[in-house]
Amino acid sequence: MLIKVLHAADFHLDSPFDSLSDEKARERRREQRELFLSLGEICNREGVGAVLLSGDLIDSDRSSLETCEILLEVFRSIKAEVFIAPGNHDFASPRSPYLTLRFPKNVHIFTSPEIRKLEFPERGFTVWGAGFTGDTSPPLLTGFRAEGEGVKILVMHGDVNQPKSPYNPISEAEIAESGLDYLALGHVHGFSGVKKAGRTYYAYPGCPEGRGFDETGEKGVLIGSVGSESCDMKFLPLGGRKYEVLNVDLSEADDPVKAILPLLPRDSYRDIYRIVLQGEYDGELDLGSLTEKLSDRFYALTIKDRTRIRRDIWEKAGEDTLRGIFLRKMRKKYNEAETEEERERIVLAVRYGLSALDNGEEYRI
Repeated sequence: MLIKVLHAADFHLDSPFDSLSDEKARERRREQRELFLSLGEICNREGVGAVLLSGDLIDSDRSSLETCEILLEVFRSIKAEVFIAPGNHDFASPRSPYLTLRFPKNVHIFTSPEIRKLEFPERGFTVWGAGFTGDTSPPLLTGFRAEGEGVKILVMHGDVNQPKSPYNPISEAEIAESGLDYLALGHVHGFSGVKKAGRTYYAYPGCPEGRGFDETGEKGVLIGSVGSESCDMKFLPLGGRKYEVLNVDLSEADDPVKAILPLLPRDSYRDIYRIVLQGEYDGELDLGSLTEKLSDRFYALTIKDRTRIRRDIWEKAGEDTLRGIFLRKMRKKYNEAETEEERERIVLAVRYGLSALDNGEEYRI
């Protein structure tokens, strides 16, 4: 027998979006809720029988009124059984919506770290699950073995192959010994691909929408069929806004804007971009002006200057001049810097200083 499932995790509803303006942060939280709203439409359209939500559905153990309303609206609309395993962000605490809201009967929430079993013999499947009750969790899968007939699924937030993780570390050996047909995981924000340990398939769908530049590219959920020792799960992009990093080499460029524009996709206006300028470039780089000229091509934009001037910035440090004294002091700071970010700030300061000393003739910023 096969069961049609949708597997999602790490929505992080009510995220602060600190890097955006207050107005755009509010808009992004609204868009998060709208993206979650589309989940119900997908489930009903595709005839899903079980929805597996593997933790961090919410960004903390409390939620806004708007998010509570969306959760109830979506779950009431879904015709399938819904299974939620709270994670390290949305752990089940006394103030959690998982313990304070009245959910419809088709919603099953695992609010204990003890693995619980829910049987649906008329549908031919059994679902197990466990949830975080704090922002960390010891191993939860140790010693578990699924027994019984039908399709066997477990929903859980955890960290595979990270034995020292404070977030429910899980080994592939434990997965292989579990007797499960499918282990629906959450916590890792990138799609893992559908993997197999022993006879058990398992996967991280990743987050449905990026929230920072460590979560770039297309995001979505998993949907497909799971059977006894079979699995056909496919990645389904949800079409939310993307975070993208674009590296632009200015070595052969006369105008940074003209170098950047041909590299942009048509739909860049929907997304949040970080443009990193690289290569050797002696021209003037006014990042504020550059950002202003390009801002209408993006939902939000930041530009980083990682360019190098073509000549050795320290070459005149040996001079018995004010410039030489300045360069020797700055090179000492550069050599003592502990991070790449600190070294970049020092180089930028040197470029400003040389520009001032030379009236902008030899070194320009």
